Amino acid sequence: MSEKESQSQRHSAHHHIIAQDAAALAHLGHKQELKRNFSMISMLGLAFAILNTWTALAASITLALPSGGPSAVIWGLIVAGLCNLCLAASLAEFLSAYPTAGGQYHWAAIIAWKRWSRGISYVTGWINVSGWVALTATGGLLGSTFIINIISMLHAEYEPEPWHQFLIYIGFTLIALFINAFSTRLLPLFTKAAFFWSVTGFVVISITILACASPNYQSGSFVYGNFINEVGWPDGLAWLLGLLQGAFALTGFDAVAHMIEEIPQPQLRGPRIMLYCIGIGMLTGFIFLSCLLFCVRDIDAIIESRAGPLLQIFMDATANPAGSTCLLMFPLVCMLFTSTTLMTTSSRMSYAFARDRGLPFSSVFAQVHPTLDVPLNALLWTAAWVVVFGCIFLGSTSTFNAITSASVVALGITYAIPPSINVLRGRRMLPAERPFKLPGALGWVMNLVGIAWTILTTVLFVFPPELPVTSSNMNYCIVAFGIILLISVLTWVFDGRKNYKGPHVDVQGLASDGKVQGIEGVETTTPSGEEDTTTSKAVMVE
Repeated sequence: MSEKESQSQRHSAHHHIIAQDAAALAHLGHKQELKRNFSMISMLGLAFAILNTWTALAASITLALPSGGPSAVIWGLIVAGLCNLCLAASLAEFLSAYPTAGGQYHWAAIIAWKRWSRGISYVTGWINVSGWVALTATGGLLGSTFIINIISMLHAEYEPEPWHQFLIYIGFTLIALFINAFSTRLLPLFTKAAFFWSVTGFVVISITILACASPNYQSGSFVYGNFINEVGWPDGLAWLLGLLQGAFALTGFDAVAHMIEEIPQPQLRGPRIMLYCIGIGMLTGFIFLSCLLFCVRDIDAIIESRAGPLLQIFMDATANPAGSTCLLMFPLVCMLFTSTTLMTTSSRMSYAFARDRGLPFSSVFAQVHPTLDVPLNALLWTAAWVVVFGCIFLGSTSTFNAITSASVVALGITYAIPPSINVLRGRRMLPAERPFKLPGALGWVMNLVGIAWTILTTVLFVFPPELPVTSSNMNYCIVAFGIILLISVLTWVFDGRKNYKGPHVDVQGLASDGKVQGIEGVETTTPSGEEDTTTSKAVMVE
């Protein structure tokens, strides 16, 4: 067989796979509008760039150092990683059965009780949209923090003002918006570059700081066992509050679900990517945090440093401002990659929810730009809300805690809703022949651990980070989350209950061997042009 014939066969097989994926999406009630440009490695790159665990852990180390110390930093990551792995595996089952960009709100609609299906789906969608906007804000927040840290280290006379960081934060947001709007065809290459840059930075920084700090290392008992409580809460609660660092660094693994309509063979690849990114994040995070803590000289100086904890640790190891700044370029550029990919995913989530008429002016936000091939209005919606979140800079010294807590709590709740419904219904609501399946007791254990973790973090992460509580160090996560719930309820009362019907799917196409309840059948047209009609109300299919 000639090389040309072989290429022709591969091309034909690829088109056949894409056609099958489009037909499967049609059964889920939607026309294939976005291009399936992402390969396995580029989608893994996107998911890993969003988690960017080692960078997020390094940048957010101030969350755990004063609230548990090194023991909370290291073992908090392991606890958060295992619990998030249980949640990711639970959601991977849904993704393999129903690969749609709607993700959690779509799955909740399919398996929930008929009477409550629309309401549960609607609230889940709103919390998920809001959680992703909050998570998108953390990219510019961390990136702008790194830049302020560099300036503070190199210019001792510099006094940072909140509006300085706010302007840099706006810059990150605008760059992410520009790349998403005008370079969508390059996004797969962009996410591959993000993956390799992140792995390279992890290796280079780890080796460099260990080599430069030799032989003046901290002891193993300090790195893996030292406890610190400088936040005023009782010791046990202080350690638990330090879990926010690990939880934040591993939040966002549902990104692959919201981008799933842009990857071939989503039922097979999606669950793998979701689990791989958690595993890679835990491994690289554990190694990187260990390297950092072995190189620490004075833990109190790290916590209080004007240059920020990460840059101060680099200075402790290298004793060279220029070298430390160069090392910080790796996580700084990672934050640019992260800001861009977070906005990509957040806009796709808003687009999917608007497509099902879940947002006000849904017809506007559900549009895909005819020449740019992106949901441009959803992108602008996301960017606008990210700017609004950034305004917290101007009023609170606990901005980082508030935004990270809001994103972790909001997304964590949406991660738990579909498996909670499935558990309450005896884990019988998914098709038996789905590609990814947790067997027997393992499925029950992983579902229940993930749900328990969500309950714990939802309670913990609305606590103020330290005592005594003042207006400036208050954790405004509870306010932000309350506003999210209020908006979702008000929009439901005035708009959603009339216009939101939940995802309209081809019930017959979905329910060949599973259980579907709470949604209405619709008339769909498969990509091949054959009309597939379902007119009856959805009922449980045994």
